[in-house]
This record gives sequence, structure tokens and C-alpha cells, in this order.
Amino acid sequence: MPLQNRVDPFGDLKAVSARGLFLGNRGGRIHTGERTLTRRRWTSRAWICCVLAFKNRHRAVWGNSYTELFFLDEPTALAAGHRPCFECRRADALGFAAAWARGHGLAASPRAPAMDTVLQAQRLDGRAKRRHRAALDGLPDGAMIAGGERGDHALAVRGKTLLPWTPSGYGSPQPRPRGVAVDLLTAPAIVAALAAGYRPQWHPSAGGVSI
Repeated sequence: MPLQNRVDPFGDLKAVSARGLFLGNRGGRIHTGERTLTRRRWTSRAWICCVLAFKNRHRAVWGNSYTELFFLDEPTALAAGHRPCFECRRADALGFAAAWARGHGLAASPRAPAMDTVLQAQRLDGRAKRRHRAALDGLPDGAMIAGGERGDHALAVRGKTLLPWTPSGYGSPQPRPRGVAVDLLTAPAIVAALAAGYRPQWHPSAGGVSI
């Protein structure tokens, strides 16, 4: 049985066998000694997205340290409220912080704790995922929205199309409607960084530039 460690764009943790392209955590340990989840879903505001391999380090997943989580790709991680790690993805993290500054009209790139404080407020509504109404026309590539009749399907913005998200990759592109408002899953602060030039790393199923 797979561990409940795959993060979807709604920030929920799922037990699926499909592998992701990125690793991450939410600040510490949220699993038990029996490798099941506790009731907690984070231990701090520092929700990060990391590379799978770094300096030849080897970890026992859901061992005695923090709870390893996995993402299909970076747009998925961003939608769930995670940002690039400043240790294993330093160049990406610096680029993200610079784009954040441009998107928010800041004179200098913010430090990680400052971004984490903003993101904590924007990604959560109590324990639930916070959604934000937004005009679909204005959303940049990499942003994710809620779709479907019940709003329980995630779609990624990719050029003139929307890509249906699944744990193993993206489905066939759908035309991107114009002149409609949508429920935005990606935090507005991250959307501003995407609009200001940050380019997330996509799963190959998204087509075009990929990791």
C-alpha cells in the first residue's frame, strides 16, 4: 500500500502509486511510527519544494525525521502552497524571490520567512484549502484553478489551454475560456511571481518545456 504522501493541487495528501518529480515537506514530522499520518498536516509555515536528489543524501521515507511529501511537478507544488527550497534549489529559490519582489513592487527580494507568512494566510482557510476568485483571462502559465461541477478537479493554465491534472500527469488540453471568473488554487502571491517571470518546472505530460 503506498504511503499517503502525494500532494495534490488542493494541498491534500493522497496514497497513490504514481511517482512525482519533486520532494518536499511542511516543516517537520506529521507521521507516526507506523508510517501513517497524524491529524496534523504541517508543523510550521515553511512549506517547501525540493529536488529528489541532493548531494548524494539518502533518506528512509517516513523514518525518524521529517515527513517526506511528493509532487507531480512544480505547478502542483505551487498550487498546494509550497515554494522552492533555498538549500537544494537555491538558484530557483532566488529566482522565485526576485519574481515575488517584482510582482509585489518590493525594492528587494523577500526572505523565506516573510514569504511563508504571506503564504500561510493565502493557502489556508482554517484547516481547509483557501480558494481565491480571479479572472481566468489574467492568470499566468503555471497557475491552477478548480474545475468540474463540484469544483474538485484541478486544471493548470498553459498558454491558451487548460490542462486537467491527474496524479500521473496531465490530460488532453482543453480550450481556455475567456471572460470568466474561476476559483484559484494557487496563492495570489505565487501567481504574482509567476506573472512577473518565474517559470516553474512542468511534468513532461504538459508538453513544451519540461523538467
